[in-house]
Amino acid sequence: MTPTFPIEKFKELRTPFYYYDTTLLRQTLETLKEESSKHENYNVHYAVKANANAKLLSIINEYGFGIDCVSGGEINAVLSAGFPADKIVYAGVGKSDWEISLGIDKGILCFNVESLAELEVINQISMSKDKKARVCLRINPEVGAHTHSSITTGRAEDKFGISMEDMEQAIKSCMSMSHIEFKGLHFHIGSQILDMNDYKDLCIRINELQDKLDSKGIHAEIINVGGGLGVDYVSPECHPIPDFHSYFATFAENLKLREGQSLHFELGRAIVAQCGSLITKVLYVKEGNIKKFVIVDAGMTELIRPALYQAHHKIINISNRGKSDTTYDVVGPICESDDVFDKDIMLPTTKRNDYIAILTAGAYGEAMSSQYNCRPLPPTYLSEEIGISD
Repeated sequence: MTPTFPIEKFKELRTPFYYYDTTLLRQTLETLKEESSKHENYNVHYAVKANANAKLLSIINEYGFGIDCVSGGEINAVLSAGFPADKIVYAGVGKSDWEISLGIDKGILCFNVESLAELEVINQISMSKDKKARVCLRINPEVGAHTHSSITTGRAEDKFGISMEDMEQAIKSCMSMSHIEFKGLHFHIGSQILDMNDYKDLCIRINELQDKLDSKGIHAEIINVGGGLGVDYVSPECHPIPDFHSYFATFAENLKLREGQSLHFELGRAIVAQCGSLITKVLYVKEGNIKKFVIVDAGMTELIRPALYQAHHKIINISNRGKSDTTYDVVGPICESDDVFDKDIMLPTTKRNDYIAILTAGAYGEAMSSQYNCRPLPPTYLSEEIGISD
């Protein structure tokens, strides 16, 4: 599946901007719904931190998924988009009092609690409102995902979650608090995970922890395994939709759920990454003594992942789809040496005013954009808005 872009339509728009293929987004959502529905009591929550674009949220809401939030602002955004509060789970190591109050007042499904200190505050705020807050405890399973260190979250030295050694005490604390209702356990080991063995290891660890709880007569109604399923950044046209079948099958085959338990997933990148592209225009082609630079009008302000994570995104010249015969560094205009999208990549001969598409940018692209250098935030366009439906 080779990406197609409406160049003539793009010429009417000011670059840089985000372009979302809503046909692909809907195909992804349909596949996700089909694969998850093959398993009883599997519940998918869209991790809104990947992309909080209101237009995309509206489409995702059509498919009946829940939501995973990590801030009060995200809670307000998804409520405005029409998601029901009782399908919202709320994680984060630093929930402020107003955010906790918001979650309690709106009646969200549960808080994913990451420390005993947080648990105490939630109980106090719930008590002041004469309400009960539902909580899952985020347990650090000490399972390492084979991914970038900045997006690995399940190790003992990470800032997230409660240690396995403190799990029983944390559950006992929940049960002793008058305005807390213990619902279950939450786990999340990282992002951009492509090796299903990482999830198998997580299943094994959860099985061990559940056996331990069974011996104490403790039952968890909810098991939440987080998200993190990765996408193909290298050849997105070959794998436009992630392998949801293998993902859910891994849990079905390896996780031993107890009677009455529901299994929850928090998928973000896997849902929106491939449908989004950053469209930018060439300002200059600079000839160095050794290198050739394609200088574009998008920068790390629009897409920070390459600078922050050394992340790779496939880059194509959509004005010239001929043979890739020239080596370039593709860089942005920001006054930072790390404002580089990629180095030593092959493109067709590229010139000023050519349009460049940076692919697989639908997740953590627009959501992490900034106004550094007083640059405006990038506008966004859906394929269906500009007359592209297939």
